[in-house]
Amino acid sequence: MLSRILSLSNAILGRPLASWEAKKEQLSLWTGVPVLGVDALASTGYGPEAALTALLPLGIIGLRYYVFIEAAIVLNLFTLYLSYRQTAATYPDGGGAYVVAKDNLGIRVGIWAAIVLMVDYLLNVAVGIAAGVGAVISAVPALHSHTLLGCLVVLTMLTVLNLRGVRETGIVFVIPVFVFGVCISIAIALGLFAAIHSGGSPHPVIAPPSLPKGSGTLGAWIILAAFANGCTAMTGIEAVSNGVPLFKEPKVPNAQRTLTVIFVILGAFLLSLGYLCPAYHIMAMDEHKPGYQSILSQLIGAVAGRGAFYYVSSASIFIVLTYSAQTSFADFPRVCRLLAEDGFLPPFFAERGRRLVYSAGIIILAVLSGLLLIMFGGVTDNLIPLFAVGAFGAFVLSQVGMVAHWLRKSGRGSRIKLAYNTLGAATTAVALVIIVAAKFAAGAWMTIIVIPALVLLLTRTKHHYESIDRELKEPVNFAPSKPPPPIVLIPISNWNRAADNAVRLGMLLSDDITALHVSTDTDHREGLKRRWERLFEDPREIAVRPRLHFLNSPYRNLYQPILDYIDNVERDKPDRLIAIVIPELVEPHWYQYALHALRSRRLRYRLHQKRDERVFVVSAQWYLREG
Repeated sequence: MLSRILSLSNAILGRPLASWEAKKEQLSLWTGVPVLGVDALASTGYGPEAALTALLPLGIIGLRYYVFIEAAIVLNLFTLYLSYRQTAATYPDGGGAYVVAKDNLGIRVGIWAAIVLMVDYLLNVAVGIAAGVGAVISAVPALHSHTLLGCLVVLTMLTVLNLRGVRETGIVFVIPVFVFGVCISIAIALGLFAAIHSGGSPHPVIAPPSLPKGSGTLGAWIILAAFANGCTAMTGIEAVSNGVPLFKEPKVPNAQRTLTVIFVILGAFLLSLGYLCPAYHIMAMDEHKPGYQSILSQLIGAVAGRGAFYYVSSASIFIVLTYSAQTSFADFPRVCRLLAEDGFLPPFFAERGRRLVYSAGIIILAVLSGLLLIMFGGVTDNLIPLFAVGAFGAFVLSQVGMVAHWLRKSGRGSRIKLAYNTLGAATTAVALVIIVAAKFAAGAWMTIIVIPALVLLLTRTKHHYESIDRELKEPVNFAPSKPPPPIVLIPISNWNRAADNAVRLGMLLSDDITALHVSTDTDHREGLKRRWERLFEDPREIAVRPRLHFLNSPYRNLYQPILDYIDNVERDKPDRLIAIVIPELVEPHWYQYALHALRSRRLRYRLHQKRDERVFVVSAQWYLREG
């Protein structure tokens, strides 16, 4: 049975990797873009659409301002690109917002940066998967009612894939990411050619849905809200600087080349969409309503029709959008590892799993993302406000940390780098203020509650581990004299092999042994007493004679009489340790544990709750045979 389970786990997760195989899992430029850049590239599927959603009340008038909004976003993106190139070089061991803020602004700011970054990664998974499933629904509207189910299925597949290892995940998605880039590039090239050839008024092959009539009034607030929504297209740009240790040598140049490729492709896509959507009169649609089409679906249909190219493109968009969650699966566990090493999370978050990935971080990310998808029904628009706050909060703290870093340096090169990071900090801070103000009522207020609550939770966890360390490190005066043997108490329900095993173990510990039987049945009590007398009280030579003591329980409580008896022994023998040996049946299969182990576990729990340093709990396991 065990061999079958291991074979199944190897088939699903891959064979376990040895520690020396870690170098094989490192990334190159070709695998780095799919693993760490797909989040940024995929954001073209929801960032521009989020901006157009905010402009929807203006109708066709809103499209006139769209290109300027995208230009402002790309300019902001450029400042981040320059900043994160420096971060990658300055922190070759991983320059995430947590590391940068902790090193330059102190641990208190660092923990805020870590929480904001984790919220960003968590929401990235939910938004990417929801946007990918939305792309499928655009091509196959009949699936609209199964949106949430599709999101959860994709999340499960991504989780299993990431548990197989970072490099293998990147290899799997090299071709889909390449196909996505080629398809979007072809669609944009066709659209630009038609638009330029027609003087800016191209004729679509399939006309997008007619634009709604504008019901709103143009104002600065709507433009700011569109900018705030569109800034989600910048998310993921920080992933490369966070994941520098994942690259092959030379790590920093490989990471910087990967970041450059990502920036060039993303910037070109955003500017092109900023021009083509107004040219083809493409506007965002309500994702809650049947017949929904994403703007990429509308664009490809407008420039190429709904033939084979359309469906190949839609498939690649779906894969890349859902796979954009990969950035989070690569970096979220690494942030958890850093927090665990600093004592803010349990130590198992810093342990590598069978495939040299931090499995605990991957699993907790998947569980929390699944809960988010269920809460928000798998709809992208509902998640965008939370996503933008998390992303730009991490941007700001990382950039401010780098500003503090360069302020401590001297030289002309440091001043230039300081200028880059100052510009990045200023632009992202302004964007964050706009995002919070514009999207506060739409859900951004939740982050103001969730982030401080998580900071408090992790801080309390740190204090808990510190208190444990202080207690365990207190000096101990070791007494060389041998202590007297403990008083052994053995709770038994009847005499059987498990009880015999426990008594034999007790005899190895001490010659002061008492078996305790909680009596609720007089006939059973008498039978056990006679059997005990035959075993231990006949004239045969026995080195140690265990006693049998009956505890009355008129209200059928099986635990309190034992606890009361232990208290009495403690009072009578204040200078002795007490060992409670609990007979425990161990089934051959995990799914049978609940059939026998509940009483022994509950008694052990009650004994632990006593928090008595003189009382030790020992399990005497009897392993039941197969079948």
